[in-house]
Amino acid sequence: MKRVFLCLVLGLSGAAAEPVSVIRDGKEIVVRGGDRVVLRYQAEPGEFPREGIDPLYRRGGYIRSILSPSGREVTDDFPPDHTHHHGVWTPWTKTEFEGRQPDFWNMGAGKGRVEFVEVEEIESGGEIGRFRVRHRFIDMLAKPEKVALEERWEVRVRVEDGRHVIDLDLEQWCAGDSPLKLPKHHYGGFGFRGNRAWNGADGCRFLSASGETDRNQVNGSQEPWCWVGGTVDGRTTGVAILCHPTNFRAPQPIRAHPEEPFFCYAPPQAGAMSIEPGKPYRARYRVIVFDGEPERATIAGWAAAYSK
Repeated sequence: MKRVFLCLVLGLSGAAAEPVSVIRDGKEIVVRGGDRVVLRYQAEPGEFPREGIDPLYRRGGYIRSILSPSGREVTDDFPPDHTHHHGVWTPWTKTEFEGRQPDFWNMGAGKGRVEFVEVEEIESGGEIGRFRVRHRFIDMLAKPEKVALEERWEVRVRVEDGRHVIDLDLEQWCAGDSPLKLPKHHYGGFGFRGNRAWNGADGCRFLSASGETDRNQVNGSQEPWCWVGGTVDGRTTGVAILCHPTNFRAPQPIRAHPEEPFFCYAPPQAGAMSIEPGKPYRARYRVIVFDGEPERATIAGWAAAYSK
């Protein structure tokens, strides 16, 4: 079976790259560029950040933290307003599987969940750091519970020239002979949750490839890239999220929440789809993390390079 990659690359110029370390640290994988933390991947479920969270929300298999080159946090994990949101995660929401409707996104409903399975490989110490991991989508409505979908990420990391760049190539395939049907829905797929400092209608800013900055207009649009960001500790920081042109329905439709720092590339928004046995679903995304104001022409150049 062809493998899938989640790739983090920092820097698109010819500047010298810093060595990247990838270390398994307890229940996490920590990626550093030099002595700076770039991201933290949650493997096995960790501890909740506060008391009173229902155990149904406990999960692993996602990027829980991404930091900018200045060390500012651009993500959130278990935010109080949406406990099921995480830094970067890739579940489906509205689904049909063997006549049931498991929901792998809204974990508090107790209908579905995503589990970390294993770390397959780690590569550390060079200009590119890498790790490959496996996840599993569990239909909790089946009695007994049943695996509906398998997933693989591979993460590559490169750090240089004041940028962190994350390429997420994912692969999902049916665990058995039954397809996973994905009816039309406005979100589900690639999800990004921004820093809670960006909460509120005016707290999170957007800039799309077409130059749109109104988040209500970005919502539902089909853009090859979009910058999402805001102010953290007195300085603008954020991420440019790029959708690769080979993706299914590229550029995929966007879900931009009207009041929360939430962004999703959601292919089911354009109509029903399905993941069929023997036909894996593959998608590629690049997340470029940087401090300062976004420049449309600069990000467009990064997107053009990524498309090649």
